Amino acid sequence: MKSDGIVDWEREAPQWPALLGAARGPGPAVAPADDVLWRVYGPLLRSNVTQASFVIGQMGQSLDGRIATAGGQSHYINGPAAILHLHRLRALVDAVVIGVGTAIADDPQLTVRHVTGPQPARVVIDPKGRLPASARVLEPDGARRIVIGTGAAPAVAGVEHMRLSPAGDGLAPADIIGALRSAGLNRILIEGGGQTVSRFLEAGALDRLHVMVSSMVIGSGPVGLSFGGIKDLKDAVRPRVVTYALPGGDTLFDCALEKE
Repeated sequence: MKSDGIVDWEREAPQWPALLGAARGPGPAVAPADDVLWRVYGPLLRSNVTQASFVIGQMGQSLDGRIATAGGQSHYINGPAAILHLHRLRALVDAVVIGVGTAIADDPQLTVRHVTGPQPARVVIDPKGRLPASARVLEPDGARRIVIGTGAAPAVAGVEHMRLSPAGDGLAPADIIGALRSAGLNRILIEGGGQTVSRFLEAGALDRLHVMVSSMVIGSGPVGLSFGGIKDLKDAVRPRVVTYALPGGDTLFDCALEKE
């Protein structure tokens, strides 16, 4: 595991306009080898090519792997630098995806606010039609709003509905990615919650995973990544990992999962 340092993590870093331009450019960008921000965000820019989607998951957690307290409090396990990082990811992707549990519990906006950049499509995975019409992700602000489920969805003007066949007790990550790709959304951020990111990881549907670890121990509460157990360590997920120390005490684990 290689460790690297964050040398320029300001809100409006000088490299940021070039990264945004490369994300919307006609072809894959070549990252300057000596620039940390390009090394962190450059892999997303490869999805300018048309052969496949690029899917990145993100998770914020404590040292002991907790994403909230036992009472459900999750703000703020990670600090301002981690929040800035999340908003950069949002600005660089075509769509940001969450599960309906996170949409109900946290009522997030999923907008780009802490950096300059375009607004991604906001997508909620809602197999059983639980999402209320009042959810903030459905507010009409010019961004695409998409609900993916198996049947009825909130009757909100302008919201796109994608209906997929159920797979087990939910929806298959591959089917979700395929549906978004058919809608012209190739660069996809799986933002949360823990169960949704875990489903995509277990299904082998992530190309990259960013885990932001704070310097605190909570001791109880839900864990971030959890799925079916393995019998032998040889079956464990073993990404290629580079770590970055962020201002304020958070550490970014940049996990490369894409096949060689």
